[in-house]
Amino acid sequence: MLNPDDYRVESYEAFRERARNPALSPNERCGFPDAFRAGRSQAIFADIDSKLTVLGRPGIKILDIGGGCSELAQHIVETTARERQLLTAIDSPEMLTQLPESPHLTKLEGPFPGCLKALTHAPGPFDAILAYSVAHHVFLEANLFAFVDAAVQLLGEQGRFLIGDIPNATMRKRFMASSAGEAYHAAHYAHLPAPKAQAAALNPGEIDDGVVLGLVARMRAAGLHAFVVPQAPDLPMANRREDILIVRP
Repeated sequence: MLNPDDYRVESYEAFRERARNPALSPNERCGFPDAFRAGRSQAIFADIDSKLTVLGRPGIKILDIGGGCSELAQHIVETTARERQLLTAIDSPEMLTQLPESPHLTKLEGPFPGCLKALTHAPGPFDAILAYSVAHHVFLEANLFAFVDAAVQLLGEQGRFLIGDIPNATMRKRFMASSAGEAYHAAHYAHLPAPKAQAAALNPGEIDDGVVLGLVARMRAAGLHAFVVPQAPDLPMANRREDILIVRP
């Protein structure tokens, strides 16, 4: 039975500790139960590809922020090598060491954007930037708006930035209050109390509609296109997570 507390990682340092744990699978080191992520990399990448539409072009430059060492991260490294693209991955040294060494892959160690301070010049510009299942950790420990501000500075002309797999507390409440949500809870978390419907309650430490829509409004005010986009329905957490796509015109 899944216990959400086993996969609640609350800090950058906690991820470093998980990355050093040989008893965990690559997905578990990144905070994901294998039940939700094992064998799903192609489906998740296909959804990412449908939004970062430049990913099919050889020679482009891609930045993956906080991708970790999961099956998805490994899939991205393999795919970009095959497509003759240049990939920069940013994460802790404990995570990055588990990714293969490759001429097309540049590894930058440290939390973003602080890791850029040690560079003599900023990387990029990038045609595509990905931060997948990262936003909620940044929101809890740092400043999500500063994180996004720094990332869009690295976007090239017509570049695309996908803030993917955002757990939205308000979206989750809407889902769990539905009959589909009740059935989902019974199938996966029957050992836990049924969630209480509190659609108007504040959720300290969690991203909600206000944060998601605030990010979209901020990016639009800065002269960028920004959209809230749903995940493909076959993804493991599409019923309670969504993406933000930012495009430089």
